[in-house]
Amino acid sequence: MTMTRPVFPTPDHDHGRCAADAIAHAEQVCRNRAQKLTPIRRAVLEALLSSHRPLGAYEVIDQLAAERARPAPITVYRALEFLMANGLVHRIESRNAYLACAHHHDAASMVAFLICERCGSVGEIVAGPATQSLNDAARRTGFAPKLSVVEITGTCAHCQA
Repeated sequence: MTMTRPVFPTPDHDHGRCAADAIAHAEQVCRNRAQKLTPIRRAVLEALLSSHRPLGAYEVIDQLAAERARPAPITVYRALEFLMANGLVHRIESRNAYLACAHHHDAASMVAFLICERCGSVGEIVAGPATQSLNDAARRTGFAPKLSVVEITGTCAHCQA
């Protein structure tokens, strides 16, 4: 099983470049799919890109309200739905929060989230074979899986050091 390296910020991490690359990727995805990265969608994505920690919808609203008129919650939720549908944002189920996607993979790729209990950072690894095995086991019982989310909590390498 091939897994990509999780993205946890390092002391020499160029966060500005990271965020700029993610925005450029989002623009390309939207162009390729004939979708629009509207100003509110971009603003929500930028808010999520402000750190490598998951944010709740109301935390996103608070960040946006610091720079502009406070958006209605439904506006932010719709932007989040769009961003998730296009593989640009993931929902961290256990935290009821959202995370900008740090990898350039297709929306159908199954991922696992590595959640640091100390610093709150979240790493993302492609975990298709592992998740597929879980889905197959569920199907063998007669269950029809719809959504598989794998979240692993622990301590990142930076916090262990």
